[in-house]
Amino acid sequence: MFIRTVKARGKKGEQHEYLRLVENYRENDRTRQRVVISLGRKDLLAPHLDSLVRVLGGEGPDSEWVQATEVKPEEAACWGVVLVARHLWQELGLDDILDACEGKKRRAGASFSERAFVLVVNRLCSPGSEHHLANWLETDYVCDRNGQRWLPLWEEHGRVQVNLTWLQRWYRTLDKLIESKEGIEQSLYLKLRDLFSLKAELVFYDLTSTYFEGAGPPGLGHHGYSRDSKPHNEQVQIGVVMVNGWPIAHHVFPGNWREFDTVKGVLDDLEKRFGLGRVVFVGDRGMVTTDNLEMLRERHQGYLVGLQRRRREDIYQLIGKATGTWQECPLPAGARATGNSTLVQEVSGDQPGVRVFVVHSEERLAYERAMRERSMERTGKALEKLEGRVAGGKLKAPEKIGAAAAQILSRNHGHRYFGWEVKEGKFRYFEHSNLEREKAYEGKYLIQTEEQGLSPVEAVAAYKELSEVERAFRCLKDVIEMRPIYHRDDGRVQGHIFVAVLAFLLKRALEKKLKAAGSHLSGEAALDALRTIHVVRMQVGTERRQGVTGGSSRAREVLEAVGITATLPPQVL
Repeated sequence: MFIRTVKARGKKGEQHEYLRLVENYRENDRTRQRVVISLGRKDLLAPHLDSLVRVLGGEGPDSEWVQATEVKPEEAACWGVVLVARHLWQELGLDDILDACEGKKRRAGASFSERAFVLVVNRLCSPGSEHHLANWLETDYVCDRNGQRWLPLWEEHGRVQVNLTWLQRWYRTLDKLIESKEGIEQSLYLKLRDLFSLKAELVFYDLTSTYFEGAGPPGLGHHGYSRDSKPHNEQVQIGVVMVNGWPIAHHVFPGNWREFDTVKGVLDDLEKRFGLGRVVFVGDRGMVTTDNLEMLRERHQGYLVGLQRRRREDIYQLIGKATGTWQECPLPAGARATGNSTLVQEVSGDQPGVRVFVVHSEERLAYERAMRERSMERTGKALEKLEGRVAGGKLKAPEKIGAAAAQILSRNHGHRYFGWEVKEGKFRYFEHSNLEREKAYEGKYLIQTEEQGLSPVEAVAAYKELSEVERAFRCLKDVIEMRPIYHRDDGRVQGHIFVAVLAFLLKRALEKKLKAAGSHLSGEAALDALRTIHVVRMQVGTERRQGVTGGSSRAREVLEAVGITATLPPQVL
């Protein structure tokens, strides 16, 4: 049956639409139609449409149907990121690991694991201070394993707008995290090893820094080499250890420590906490010192390190030895072809057993050549102007001419490309004799190891994986916004950093899921897409209902990659 609309004129000539209930039936193998009932004028029936549908459907007076005006949306809260983060959190066993930290001393209320999860997923969704956490809990749907939603407690105390007891709960969670750090990382490594068959043959380590607003804590906050270009801010150093692309440990050092000073403590920790025997330590150029290499030999550990191009006089000679046959390095699995190749060849080192690989990257060559040409152009124009000032008599004193030239050459690495002289009152600049050396460096980097069973191509592939650690730092500092830090207590600073590292762990798990599913979405793009999934609460008649929006096509792609089918919060599943 179906409803048919017909038009007819009334007695006064006005035109109306009438509704008829029509039925299809078969007669003599032919389909025919007949009017079951004439329902009346469409404009008069419109206000009673819901009742008419219930009657035609055979429903009684207790039907669940309600008027459209009785459906009122109340709230829509972001849910996608929390949904996926919870799934990954449980898959990695973090619920059990953190619950075990409480043992039999667990107090009433939310568990340590649940509180830590809130802080970690906040880093992924909307990084901010513990004060900002209250605002985020009102825009995102964050609940515990039983579906109980977390909500802030507002209470004004001067600049602090939330209940102090509620706020202290999160500070105590940071304290508990750092108190349990060593055990959590150790248990997490064992879980990752079992889940993903980690083989700790290559251990990647790198160091970065992040700064404080104002004075830092007394133990960790110091001035040092700033990778954030904030030399006037006190800072703290963070080292991350990764195996097979997974962060398994992190270390926090005072801000004035140098990179190579941290290596011994990291190796001691790997041996003591993780029981790692002989591994190949992969580190960046700042890790290389004679003492560190000797320490690795004494421990019978392998190493694979980059060499500083300009701090060693023999680098230019080693590059000059690369006159043999170059081997092409294949692209990593899943990487997109760019048309730029990477070549490598081994050259003889100065010490017995030490192997050196010279690597030529076409992509790096194009970048470094363009940077050098731009620097030379800028510096050349500035020196030309200085030459004109001297020739015009606007600058005469040799010491002032020298100071102006030195200032120009200090910018854009100009001292690498140009030299100058003042003779008989005339200023002259020229290309530096080191320019040919600088051109030889372009596109090249060198790797040193004593691993005899490692081929040149394998050495390049392993060293490139160190970029995973560098990307981890960019993620920690930019995406998850570990910086800047406002805490003034050493323990709270370490807890803040631990939260950021755990958030990065979840993001790495998400990226690996996406890659395994063949998705080209990055971790950042996936998190953005997931914010299109919302929990919607609405009033339907006299009842309150809850549902979840489908999200964008990219959000559904992420859910499929992660393996999530049920999207409703736990209490309505």
